[in-house]
Amino acid sequence: MMAGSTEESPILAVDLGGTKIVTALISSRGEIISREYNPTLAEEGADAVINRILTTVNSLVSKALSSSYSIATIGIAAAGAIDSEKGLVTDSPNLPGWHNIPLKDMVEKATGIRTFIMNDASAAALGEHIFGAGRGMNNLIYLTVSTGIGGGIIINGRLYSGPSGSAGEIGHTTIDINGPRCSCGNIGCLEMLASGKAVAREAQRLIAQGAKTAIIELAEGDLQNITAQTVATAAQKGDTLALTIVSKAANYLGVGMVNLVNIFNPEMIIVGGGMAKMGNMLLDGARKVVTERAFQMPAQLVRIVPSQLGDNAGVLGAVAFAKELRRPL
Repeated sequence: MMAGSTEESPILAVDLGGTKIVTALISSRGEIISREYNPTLAEEGADAVINRILTTVNSLVSKALSSSYSIATIGIAAAGAIDSEKGLVTDSPNLPGWHNIPLKDMVEKATGIRTFIMNDASAAALGEHIFGAGRGMNNLIYLTVSTGIGGGIIINGRLYSGPSGSAGEIGHTTIDINGPRCSCGNIGCLEMLASGKAVAREAQRLIAQGAKTAIIELAEGDLQNITAQTVATAAQKGDTLALTIVSKAANYLGVGMVNLVNIFNPEMIIVGGGMAKMGNMLLDGARKVVTERAFQMPAQLVRIVPSQLGDNAGVLGAVAFAKELRRPL
């Protein structure tokens, strides 16, 4: 049955990341009606990725109309620095060529549907706060540890975005001043040391130097096939090198969390993204560093937990964001 008002009608949500595009039709109560998953293929460039988004969005709009749903709003969660007011993806280290892309206007022009855009990690933080592991928590931080590392901050029950909308770029905090140069231009960013890319890169480096490991067998002998998932699978089987690489990433992640605990004193840090699927193999090492290095009282208070919503955190956060902002046209 067609929804009777803008407030009741479902929202079409898009979560655009460096690896995947999740598109979903979601009720105002957070129930997923329909969901599609596509690879981002970011290396093909901005135009190709945008065309992929629009194709998927139009497909879901058509399905919604055939089911007598009326869509009044699209919410987009996108990786990188976002100007929500202007609807721009101003820069995105994991989306090559994305500089001042007017994604909001492009989607509105193609669909005729009012569109909102926000940072993907901030969206996931909002999603977990409203629908997931962070329900009932007034002060929390969400970390997405995937292709890159992003963050979202909830303070006193509200999403903190900062005056330019770019708060929460935790992946681009400096952890090692003598570390590798990041795609953002900085040196020694957390993203370069603890992300999925960092784990895969470290495995490739060590194997190229002659290290013996089951990782290369899982990658069918090709260094370029090595991913964080490959390393995780080897680690779960007890491979020494893989366990060492995961432990190193967990240590760096823990250092990043120490800074968050000491600065924000959160009740909870929620870890999502592909790397979070390693579970306690990753999180126990990070928790240990927080216990050892952070101030005692906030370290004892904070709970470090995996995402409850998984790959749906971003789209559900985009729904919460769009619900808050949308008004009848």
